[in-house]
Amino acid sequence: MRYMLLIYLDEQALNETERNECYEESTRLTQDLEASGQYLAAAPLHPTSMATSVRVRDGKRLVTDGPFAETREQLGGYFLIDANDLDEALGIAARIPAARTGTVEVRPVLEIPGLPPGHTLSELQSSA
Repeated sequence: MRYMLLIYLDEQALNETERNECYEESTRLTQDLEASGQYLAAAPLHPTSMATSVRVRDGKRLVTDGPFAETREQLGGYFLIDANDLDEALGIAARIPAARTGTVEVRPVLEIPGLPPGHTLSELQSSA
């Protein structure tokens, strides 16, 4: 089963050195997950100052700067993994460095028939 691990943390919680260490540790984790066949995708996100939210109301598109909600923690990145069950997904989530300073939300991915297959990161990079 696929699980989305959503990483929430205060954007100001880490200094530049700590952020780079977090990225390095996360990269090692993705390599471990790749070796075990569990890695599907992962990426950090730019700060919420670069976010734009879109809503459609009464058939009209409403675009606003910033994230959807004002919260203390912001969505900072994600991992998409393949795990046997929730317990295995929770174990992987606990290995994400940001779990030590923020929150990792673990959610099963709903499989909808008819969706096109996903692409690997290397496929996406080679087509760019």
